[in-house]
Amino acid sequence: MDRLANTVRPYAWGSTTAIPALLGEQPTGEPQAELWLGAHPGEPSRVDRGAGPLPLDQVIAADPIAELGAEAVAKFGPALPFLLKVLAAEIPLSLQVHPDLAQARAGFAAEEAAGIPLQAGRRNYKDANHKPELICALDELEGLCGFRDPLATADLMERLAVPGLAPLIDLLRTKPAAQALRETLATMLSIDPAVVAATVTELTEALSEALAADPGSPWAPAWAGYAYAAKHFPGDAGVLAALLLNHFRLQPGEAVYLGAGIPHAYLRGTGVEILANSDNVLRCGLTPKHVDVPELLKVVRFEAAAPGVRGPVAIGDGEELFPVPIEEFRLSRFTLSAGQRQAVDGRAAQILLCTEGSVTLTDTAGQTLELTRGQSAYLSATGTATTLTGTGRLFRATVTL
Repeated sequence: MDRLANTVRPYAWGSTTAIPALLGEQPTGEPQAELWLGAHPGEPSRVDRGAGPLPLDQVIAADPIAELGAEAVAKFGPALPFLLKVLAAEIPLSLQVHPDLAQARAGFAAEEAAGIPLQAGRRNYKDANHKPELICALDELEGLCGFRDPLATADLMERLAVPGLAPLIDLLRTKPAAQALRETLATMLSIDPAVVAATVTELTEALSEALAADPGSPWAPAWAGYAYAAKHFPGDAGVLAALLLNHFRLQPGEAVYLGAGIPHAYLRGTGVEILANSDNVLRCGLTPKHVDVPELLKVVRFEAAAPGVRGPVAIGDGEELFPVPIEEFRLSRFTLSAGQRQAVDGRAAQILLCTEGSVTLTDTAGQTLELTRGQSAYLSATGTATTLTGTGRLFRATVTL
């Protein structure tokens, strides 16, 4: 058992208060967007086994079998296949999509062959891995995810009565669903910037008027979400693209899974996020960064789908699992009360994060490690169980074997 020392990434969209509150620290006034827990080479956690702090990716690379377990290495390779984060958004993240595994491998190889530097602004693929992700809300978390049925979106747009949206409404109503979504998104991202800016200004005013006139409308939560995006990204084509997407709001403990090709953006809120160990992002807007429209259109899945908000499923021994259709990561949680004892198996490496109260970990040798709110631990694959006691809530990140 190793206590983790983790790094906070200060992206501009981050909350100034949420992560400091979790860690029990005073806010600095600067945005603190993501707390990274894991072995991603971009920001690995650190462990100290007596010789000073060492990056976790280096510790694992020195003896993958001992750290990850032979079964996990055979299945996923000699690196931790997931990254755990605490994400805290105050303003919207970029509207984005992630490639599937085949697309990531092909895209990475092509950009490597073209000699595009990894840190270049026009680089799409930072590695050859896919990036499915799951986020579980710690407080109310609002976002956009997946295409709405194009006919419903046409109704939403028509209700707003923005002249610049009229050609897009026609596309959504006259084409087959997949074609309508593809052509509408492509059109939105290729309109002259001056026309986009004027249309977004009209749209922002229309959203405000609609909310004032009909605050009880079924569309009102989505209108408010789009207005929030427009407030922070005036004139951005991503505000138009956002209209195509379902709006969702997670309550604490609820989660949403995002597979390859699903456009999404988190608008605001705090959650525990787990994802495959990748940094591949193609952006659709709500950002000053590069938007590669042709590559984006290859990756996006043009199919209508609801966000699929889900709660945890009790699987026994006090563990609640957030099911996902992949094996590279597995997120669950324990809620312990006084007198309870829970056990977690040690067949594979895992990261434990305490988000409430205090939880004590005890290994088979009787060694203990206490985690309080915001603290975390890395457990290597010992093959033996670790016991959890205390009063609090603990998230567990590992793999499925």
